Amino acid sequence: MKPTLFFLRSSFCRLLLIFFFLIDGHVFAQRTAYTFRGTVTNKTEGVPMPGASVGIVGTTYGGITEANGEYRFTATVAPGTYTLQFSSVGYQTQTQRITLAGNTTISTNASLGDDALGLDEVVVTGTSGATSRKQLGNTIATVQAKDFQLSAATSIDQALAGKLSGAQITQNSGNPAGGISVRLRGPSTIVGSSDPLYIVDGVIVNNDSRELIDLGGYSQNRLVDINPNDIDRIEIIKGAAAAAIYGSRANNGVVQIFTKRGKEGKPTISFSTQFRLSEIRKTLPYNEYPATFSNTTVTDAAQTPVTRYDLQKDIFRTAAGHEEYLSVSGGTANTQYFFSGSLFANQGIVRGSDFSRASSRMRIQQTLTKWATLSIGSNYIYSNSREIPNGGINEAYGALTGFIFSNNFINPQPDPTTGIYPSTAPVSVVRRTNPLEAIARFDFRQRTSRFIGDAQLNLTPLPGLGIDFTFGLDTYSQLATGYIPPNNTTPSYNAGYSRKSEASILQLNNDLNIRYQANPTDWLKSTTGIGATVQYDRSFTTGITAQQLGVFGQTINNGANIVASENRTERSFFGVFAQQTFGLFNRFFVTAAGRVDAASVYGVDNRWQFYPKLSGSYVVSDESFWKGSSLNDILPEFKVRAAWGQAGNLTAIGPYDRFTNYAPVTVGGLVGYLAPAQLGNFSVKPERQTEFEIGTDFSLAKNRIGVEFTYYNKQVRDLILNRTLSPSTGYNNRFVNIGTMTNQGFEVLVRAIPAETKNVRWNITATYTRNKNVTDGVEGNGVLPFAGGFGQVAAVNGYALGAFYSTFFARNPDGSLLLTPGGLPQRERGVQGANGTYTVQRAADGQPSGTILSRVIGNPNPTAIYSLINEVSVGSRWSFRMQWDAMQDFDVFNFTKRVGDRDLYGGLKGYEPELRGDVPKGTSAALFAIFENWIEDGSFVKLRELSAAYTVAPKFWGLRNVRFSVAGRNLLSIDNYSGYDPETNAAGQTNAVRGFDFVEVPIPRTVTVGINANF
Repeated sequence: MKPTLFFLRSSFCRLLLIFFFLIDGHVFAQRTAYTFRGTVTNKTEGVPMPGASVGIVGTTYGGITEANGEYRFTATVAPGTYTLQFSSVGYQTQTQRITLAGNTTISTNASLGDDALGLDEVVVTGTSGATSRKQLGNTIATVQAKDFQLSAATSIDQALAGKLSGAQITQNSGNPAGGISVRLRGPSTIVGSSDPLYIVDGVIVNNDSRELIDLGGYSQNRLVDINPNDIDRIEIIKGAAAAAIYGSRANNGVVQIFTKRGKEGKPTISFSTQFRLSEIRKTLPYNEYPATFSNTTVTDAAQTPVTRYDLQKDIFRTAAGHEEYLSVSGGTANTQYFFSGSLFANQGIVRGSDFSRASSRMRIQQTLTKWATLSIGSNYIYSNSREIPNGGINEAYGALTGFIFSNNFINPQPDPTTGIYPSTAPVSVVRRTNPLEAIARFDFRQRTSRFIGDAQLNLTPLPGLGIDFTFGLDTYSQLATGYIPPNNTTPSYNAGYSRKSEASILQLNNDLNIRYQANPTDWLKSTTGIGATVQYDRSFTTGITAQQLGVFGQTINNGANIVASENRTERSFFGVFAQQTFGLFNRFFVTAAGRVDAASVYGVDNRWQFYPKLSGSYVVSDESFWKGSSLNDILPEFKVRAAWGQAGNLTAIGPYDRFTNYAPVTVGGLVGYLAPAQLGNFSVKPERQTEFEIGTDFSLAKNRIGVEFTYYNKQVRDLILNRTLSPSTGYNNRFVNIGTMTNQGFEVLVRAIPAETKNVRWNITATYTRNKNVTDGVEGNGVLPFAGGFGQVAAVNGYALGAFYSTFFARNPDGSLLLTPGGLPQRERGVQGANGTYTVQRAADGQPSGTILSRVIGNPNPTAIYSLINEVSVGSRWSFRMQWDAMQDFDVFNFTKRVGDRDLYGGLKGYEPELRGDVPKGTSAALFAIFENWIEDGSFVKLRELSAAYTVAPKFWGLRNVRFSVAGRNLLSIDNYSGYDPETNAAGQTNAVRGFDFVEVPIPRTVTVGINANF
């Protein structure tokens, strides 16, 4: 550890020496305060453009145009020649050279033309600073605040759905704080996480999905803590070629979130309030047949009359919610500020569930000297939720689990005299919770207190030289409690259950980045960047469970049987990088970068890793031969690009999994140690991803149509998997680098402006993504099952991750079902081979013989993901937005229907044919064991967002404008899926188990009405 610390100190000392060496007398050159003002208009119609950005290139000085298109800001700079840049989303960036001398008031106007491609848009490429899209050899997606301000989404990741190509964003649960999964260009690991790295204003933030209490697979992910109203823009780095600069934490891509900041000018106050209603979009058809079989004997068709109940009407409700948001921003030339506060509360569609969030955010930017700026930001969040456990994955208690296991001919209401709830499940077969008791008597809650803060020092001591230091802090405490009173209908906790679990998380990152931009000649532009980072995170978790509770009290000490557990982990990371970009003739751009990383989770021999990157782009349309030909009329802008890079992954191994971890044990009153099942391995190294992408960006129809096309091939090697060991070793398994994975596909983004007049502007955005995932290197029989899918989900060599691997129908040579002598369907039998292969066997009577076979019966990974967004503005007052999202060609394992159609429970409509005699008695029991029968096509097209807004500009109370809006989310789903929703996943945010439907809370249909006032 000491040599490592010495190396860290030495590296930072070298960087500081470079810094002091570069600062000379030029730092203190005389500077003057200049005032910039003017008007920005639309070139097509000449109308003012509000919200356009105006700034001095190479500095932090700039401003935003007002509603009348006018701007004004002050900059303190040395006299000389500068470039003034005008930009707005959807319009061509314009630059004007200005010379600053004795006149301190500079008036400059600009007129911006349409630009659907956006090659001049400025993005932040990792830690190397801002650059324009035309220089990039890889794709970076950008989502602006306006793109999700009327989305009716409750979290940032939820709002991103359908707004960028190359991403699969899935809402796993309809709970009010339902978890979201984000995959960029497919999964990148088998046993780790495929979620990207999230960075908010330079702070690496935690987005864990901790299930501190068992809620049936559902868990919140911590991005739900960040209020979407505070966001200015989001940039998504999808490829390893761009993410390589983040090293071993960027294997799954990077999502950079930039929050709102204050601007120079008088105070601006914004207040909004919103009311929302949510309801279940679709309920499951329930069994209404007025009789049930008297027994389970196949040959006895005797029935008993019963009354059927629709339990869903007592579980679901129309939920209400509200949100209030207030922000104040403004500042002077030297000090800018932004403050905001919000309160959000939302009921869940399952009775008794809700989620609330209170947050405050602050950002202050202070000019310390003429070449130094300090920015400090803080965000405090407190959230509280009441949860209704679902059960189903690890535990059998829960409302929806109780519903699907219920005999719906049993009245679920409590006894009016005793208040005791009856068991609605067939107790002679299995015990499950009465769903109404779970709602009325269980008390499960989660509370999170979180602080995210940063301090950023930005220095510009010389023209072209920038030095940035960022300190980031993310810390939170998550407390979860669960209580089930004694004398209940649960299968395991009739004597009562109480649990308290807490996680305390701390993350720190320190980043020093130095960049230097120079123009050695008229045709050569150089950008050099170097940097270093030191990161640390710590996790303390405790869990205490009590059973056999007293009649009164929910606390742990009310139990007679108490079990406690605790876990503490620490990790540290260190990295240095260098990046060089050359621009030739403002048309050719080449970037090379390398990063050296070290992570404490690996042994010393493999702790240090090198991640290279190389990319290039060529703006062909800037060539003179192009501009002077008819090609320019067809393709006004045309760029080709390519990128190659490597990145690592830390999520597949725990902080101490490299060790052989012995556990204490007491034998005969003496303390000893018990050998673990897993043998440590100091030779394990990070999983490594190598990605190559090639693409083109071009525009059509005088820049009113922009197209981005990218082909990518992502190879992941050294996947960390458990290898089964020989019994002679004394251990069962150990982690080794043996697996491989491939993601190959293409993505397309099209932006178009079909119509633009003085009164109407129509924008269209369409995305299409196609990806094929293949895993390999699984040892043994080539099949690695996952517990989160009841062993029916696996990694199988040669197939996509999370393939459904289980039993299937026995069939005749013509493909028809091979029935039993009793006329029932049956499972196939034979000889099982490796990697999901098999050989069918038949006995002399033609019936299946041998062992029960399994094969890949479905794939939960969609082959195609696409979206279509239409935005129409009418005049200066009306705006309309519609977004359709779709996923095609993927399967869903409908475990819900498997249970609900079974004769023992029979609460769903699918059991009625057996009761009516349409199929032989015993059919449902036979189908229950044939898992192929429960695989359904999950393809869907959803009306994800629909909104309308009307803006007025009243002349009282100092109001600038008031916007009235109505918006809907998940209003319609066009699919053939028989369950609640093909998008949900009972295994939550787990990486490998996807598309597994076991009575997860469905995604609700939501409608909001709101008012936003700006002063």
